[in-house]
Amino acid sequence: MKTVLLSILFAVGIFSNAHVFAGDIKAGQTKSAMCAACHGTNGVSAADNYPNLAGQHADYIVKQLNAFKAGERKDMMMAPMAAGLSDADMADLATYFASFTRDGQPLTPSGEESVAAESTAPVRAAATKPAYIPDATAGKLLYQLGDKTRGITACIGCHGKDGNSDVLINPNLAKQHPQYIEKQLRNFKENSRHNAVMNQISGNLSIEDIANLGAYFVDTSAIGEVKASSVVVMKSFIGDVVAGKAKAATCAACHGADGNPAVSMYPALAGQSESYIVKQLKDFKTAVDSNGASGRVDPVMAGMVAPLSTDDMQNIAAYFASQTLNPIVVEANEKGKKLFVSGDPINGITACMACHSINGKGMDNAAFPSIAGQSASYLKAQLEKFRSASRENDKNSMMRSVALNLSDQDIEAVSQYMASLK
Repeated sequence: MKTVLLSILFAVGIFSNAHVFAGDIKAGQTKSAMCAACHGTNGVSAADNYPNLAGQHADYIVKQLNAFKAGERKDMMMAPMAAGLSDADMADLATYFASFTRDGQPLTPSGEESVAAESTAPVRAAATKPAYIPDATAGKLLYQLGDKTRGITACIGCHGKDGNSDVLINPNLAKQHPQYIEKQLRNFKENSRHNAVMNQISGNLSIEDIANLGAYFVDTSAIGEVKASSVVVMKSFIGDVVAGKAKAATCAACHGADGNPAVSMYPALAGQSESYIVKQLKDFKTAVDSNGASGRVDPVMAGMVAPLSTDDMQNIAAYFASQTLNPIVVEANEKGKKLFVSGDPINGITACMACHSINGKGMDNAAFPSIAGQSASYLKAQLEKFRSASRENDKNSMMRSVALNLSDQDIEAVSQYMASLK
């Protein structure tokens, strides 16, 4: 059996924590012999540029090995190594590394940390003092709260408190080398590593932000509780809000004067992303101009967008984005919550929060819409349209690919849960 050099890189996964790989630990130990050179015999790397694998989720390790094998993830060392691995090999290796704590200590049969030995993590020489002095507190603030004014989503939603991910296919960041975390964030920022969500988030990070995040992970327990600044930042818009209000008068019949519709079959526009509203208006108009060959087809909207100029669309979008959503109180659905937060990898269903964020507020800069507070009936109707491909204006067929695997019961449940988000 060909041995492998296992190098699992930091990424944001977007699938569920429902599946657990059950490989053979002993077999994994044997197969991991060559991994020790870079990742240590117990998965604690001696070099900052190689990730720690000790205590990492087995699901995440298997996912990355498959990505290297399929060529979806490029690495000159890992590509040939992963090529010879079978599914069983990957499961064995993943199970072996997952059998350690993040300090490299073996877990007891009950899954608790062993107290038999001190950490075998190597002692490193002090790093050269950088020109910029990173701020660990600022790093924690960004990790836990993000920065909406710059389109930066909080990391905690996917990677958990202090980097302890609850979603098995999302990587643990706790006990990971800070230098390695910084390196991967730079790779995402520069698009040399590809993940739609991480590329969008990292693209808005400054070099100082990345250094601050790395500083936070030097010792997450060293930083106390952090709170958002009490300074209220006024949101700015590309369009003219005042001009948009005048133009939006004809929208009131369906969407309400302030973007809060009285009828649930129409979407709420209040507080929606300006970029998303602009895209939808342009897609509606494209469908008119192309006689339905492309864009978003809707007989009602066709007549509404026909006379609109590009400036009109931007101004209308700015007006509705500046308004406050008044969501209807809806009871949450537990099955829907599980699909939204974790997805269902067995049935190929991606977790909704990966694009729409943990609170359903979406990602403005990526034009991923806010779905929090939309009516369940409207959300259900759109998911059904994506599933049947009667709506086709989603980026890279993302929504169609997800909705295709949703059952009627899935759509009902997740629509109700999303409607309950505030």
